[in-house]
Amino acid sequence: MTWVDEYKKKLVSAEEAVSDIKSGQRVYISGNAATPYVFVKALSDRKDELKDVELVHVLLLGDDPFSRPEMEGHFRHNSLFVGPADRKAINEGRADYVPIFLHQIPNLFYSGQMPLDVALLHLSSPDEHGFMSYGVEVLCSKAAAETAKKVIAQVNEEMPRVLGDSFIHVSRIDKIVEVSTPLPELQKKPFSEVEKKIGGHIADLIDDGSTLQLGIGGIPDAVLAALKGRQNLGIHTEMVSDGVMEAIESGIITGAKKTSHPYKVILTFLLGSKKLYDFADNNPVFEAHPTDYTNHPFIVSQNDNMVAINSAIEVDITGQVCSDSIGKFIYSGFGGQVDFIRGAAHSKGGKPIIALPSTAQKGKSSRIVPFLKKGAGVVTTRADVMFVVTEYGVAYLHGKNLNERTRALITIAHPKFRDELTKEAKARNLI
Repeated sequence: MTWVDEYKKKLVSAEEAVSDIKSGQRVYISGNAATPYVFVKALSDRKDELKDVELVHVLLLGDDPFSRPEMEGHFRHNSLFVGPADRKAINEGRADYVPIFLHQIPNLFYSGQMPLDVALLHLSSPDEHGFMSYGVEVLCSKAAAETAKKVIAQVNEEMPRVLGDSFIHVSRIDKIVEVSTPLPELQKKPFSEVEKKIGGHIADLIDDGSTLQLGIGGIPDAVLAALKGRQNLGIHTEMVSDGVMEAIESGIITGAKKTSHPYKVILTFLLGSKKLYDFADNNPVFEAHPTDYTNHPFIVSQNDNMVAINSAIEVDITGQVCSDSIGKFIYSGFGGQVDFIRGAAHSKGGKPIIALPSTAQKGKSSRIVPFLKKGAGVVTTRADVMFVVTEYGVAYLHGKNLNERTRALITIAHPKFRDELTKEAKARNLI
């Protein structure tokens, strides 16, 4: 039987695809722009037939019926990275959150610590050899597909064929549902003046030939805008967005000086516009890998002059970084922040950077704080932090004592909060 015959034999409806999922099973769902919406709907429609189905995933995009109160007892999220879809349910105790470094997630599946009954994936159409690409999200989906007892695929002709360690053969899929659906898009927004200033400070730290890790949003976009005129920058990152595509097109990013994977953009997922997805389709510049490769600090550190740029919710005056919660309210996850901070720290000439505006709530509160909020979690420890950047400048903390780092952080806080921070620091005998 040819792979084409095998493929056709496995074609089913969405309802039939999820019909074998049973109560008490653990189901992996691919996320980000690869969230398989036909399976989400078909499985949630079986609510009254199922109990205690555990849903494992990273960030899910779009409407999430599993998080509705009436789903309690039927489906329960066990989220490896929290987003708008499951945030409310987690903070109300109707769902769970696993704090974990992104590079360690695949091994949860490979080691058997988190055995999977079913993997629900979103893939590209097969090529002439019967291989389908994981497309815009390799992340942990490859590990899930290689360990789950059953693999069910939503095959979408709109999914780009992203190259790299990012393919699965038709023979390894149990059931296939064909769709032709545009992927979720995340459009760029103009960056603010504050973000522009932060981007400028960060750009001053970046030399020609550096390799960058960037996220999404105003600060990364502002950094890229401030890098015009730089030469031979490279990318080794978790996520690629439209800003990276535009920097490639403008010639700023070439990868020519990368010491690991020269001329290649190394990533684990893409999130942006249709233009980005089209640009990535079958493009040899892009090389997608699972997170146990892209995010492993040792692999990251193989890039000389690695610059990792990550954000934070708040930073205390000793340098502790909270990124996944607002006080006790779980907001996101560990993601790849520590992976890249540590990787860049071990890179020859590397620069790990935490960047954030100096204030929140439209200027009403400082994000440089005496103490993290009650219940807040430390994602990046003060021993890991090297550079902290706000619109007021750069604080270099590595090798600094508590007195020195406290003074440096107060200097980049908003001026209207500096006296208060100084008072608190003196009360704690930090300065």
